[in-house]
Amino acid sequence: MTQVLEDDLHAFVDGVLDPARSAEVTAYLADRPDEAERVRAYRAQNAGLHALFDHVLNEPVPAGLKVTRPARRWRPIALAASVLFTGVAIGWMIARGGVTQAYRTTPSLAHSAAIAHAVYSPEVRHPVEVGADQEDHLVRWLSKRLGTQLRAPKLVPLGYDLVGGRLLSGPRGPVAQFMYQEATGKRLTLYVSGVQGDMPDTAFRFSQEGSVSVFYWVDRDYGYALSGDIKREALLAVATAVYRQLSP
Repeated sequence: MTQVLEDDLHAFVDGVLDPARSAEVTAYLADRPDEAERVRAYRAQNAGLHALFDHVLNEPVPAGLKVTRPARRWRPIALAASVLFTGVAIGWMIARGGVTQAYRTTPSLAHSAAIAHAVYSPEVRHPVEVGADQEDHLVRWLSKRLGTQLRAPKLVPLGYDLVGGRLLSGPRGPVAQFMYQEATGKRLTLYVSGVQGDMPDTAFRFSQEGSVSVFYWVDRDYGYALSGDIKREALLAVATAVYRQLSP
C-alpha cells in the first residue's frame, strides 16, 4: 500500500477517492484508531457546517444582485475596471480610517456558538475534554482560562444531565463549552466567551443559525449562548433556567 497522506484523508472524508484508494485508506485507518478518530471528527465538522449553511444554497439570488451580462468583448475591460475601482475604494477607506463594517466584523456570539455546537454535539467517543465526573476540576480549569468564575448550570430538573465540557478557541480568545444531554440523546451546549466591551449589554435574545437555535445574552464582559438542534419553545425553557442561574 502506498503512503497515506493528509490529502488522502480529506479526500476520503469528502468521498472523492476511487474505490481502490478508498479501500487502502480504510485498511490504513483500521490499524490506527487515532487517525480514524481524526477522520470521524472531520466528518462531524462537515456535518455541522452543512447543518448551518446548506439552507443558504437554496436561497434565491436577490434581485439587486442580478445583472445583465455585458457583451463578451467588454468583459475583460469591465473586470479590470471593477478590480481597479475596488482596490482604489478600499485603499481610500483604509487611508481615511473608514473601513466598512463588512471588513471588520468577527463572527457573532450566536453564530460562533452554533458552529461549536454543530461541530462537537455529534461526537460519540470524545464529546468533551473533561467529563461530568470531574465537574469541580472542569469548572476551576475553565474559570482560570477565561479569567472569571464560571458555573455549570444544574439542568437535571429539566431532563438534561451534564456531560462535561471543553476549552475552545474563539474570536475573542479562550471559550468554555459545557455540554448537556437528555434521555433521548439530544444535546445542548452552553458557550461562554469574553466579549471585551465590543458588545453592549444585551437582553435575552434569540437567533436561528441554520438548524441550530440559540438563545444568548451578555453580562458585563462575557457572552453566554445556549444552543440546540431543537424547537425554539423547548430551548427557551432551558435557556431561561440557565439565564436565571447565571444572571440572578
